[in-house]
Amino acid sequence: MLQDNVFHSPTKGALPYDRLVGDLLDYVAEAPDAKYKLIVGTDSQTRTDVCFVTAIIVHRLGKGGRYYYRRRHQPKMRSLRQRIFYETAISLAMAEKLAASLIERGADALNVEIHLDVGENGDTRELIRDVVGMVTGSGFHAEIKPHSYGASKVADRYTK
Repeated sequence: MLQDNVFHSPTKGALPYDRLVGDLLDYVAEAPDAKYKLIVGTDSQTRTDVCFVTAIIVHRLGKGGRYYYRRRHQPKMRSLRQRIFYETAISLAMAEKLAASLIERGADALNVEIHLDVGENGDTRELIRDVVGMVTGSGFHAEIKPHSYGASKVADRYTK
């Protein structure tokens, strides 16, 4: 299991959070005129405990991207509702931390959006309004399935 402040990048390996931010900004500096999306998404998988994976993705639109992820384990949760709200809270906390780090380093033009693992189809449809409200009420843009690839594709890949 990775430590809380250590992320993994398929490109760079294990990185403490501060080095992740530096690497992300170096990646943006390679093509400063490109358009970027900065995404935070969390997904979870229940086993004997619950594995939560949070991904930070810097997407250079039309040109690929780079991502980083962190795993956390928690005891089993009582319900899907509790798990989805916890995923959202983890993503919000990470997005707030990332936004503050970017402002600190003078990169406040990069807006962070949050990808939620909820959608119109399936058991999570009743939770959409609540979790999207949490995210937008905190000042971030929210995406849901099928557009929330940060949670439903990238983070999901590492919950298994």
